[in-house]
Amino acid sequence: MLSNTLNTNEVKNSAGTGIGFQSLSIDQRSRIFAQITEAPYLPHRLSISHTESGAGLKARRRSVVRIDKTILSTVDTATPVTASAYIVMDIPVGAITTTAEAANCLAELLSFCATTGAASTVLFDGTGNGGQVLLTGGL
Repeated sequence: MLSNTLNTNEVKNSAGTGIGFQSLSIDQRSRIFAQITEAPYLPHRLSISHTESGAGLKARRRSVVRIDKTILSTVDTATPVTASAYIVMDIPVGAITTTAEAANCLAELLSFCATTGAASTVLFDGTGNGGQVLLTGGL
């Protein structure tokens, strides 16, 4: 269970600067955090949700971690716009006894997005191979 406050070591922006988040709501299968220093008209949210479907060997869990940040448009500075990024894990929980291979999938995705080639440094600025294709629409 996450704490009610995510401190600056737990969430970082593209410059590697920590951002604090405070819990807004929680229920059995979802939770929403708000940036502690956000402007009320420009919400910055971190949300977590889980959905389960199927039964027995067909049981699956779909988990989503998502960031939504509302900013003022740089084209029309009177218009708020929202950018979103999220990771979805779809795990066949009814047919596995450990999450080891799901963890491998997550590690591969994160490393693809946040590193380049042989580099082992985590890149928060979107310059990792996967980060670049996500930001530029490249293949």
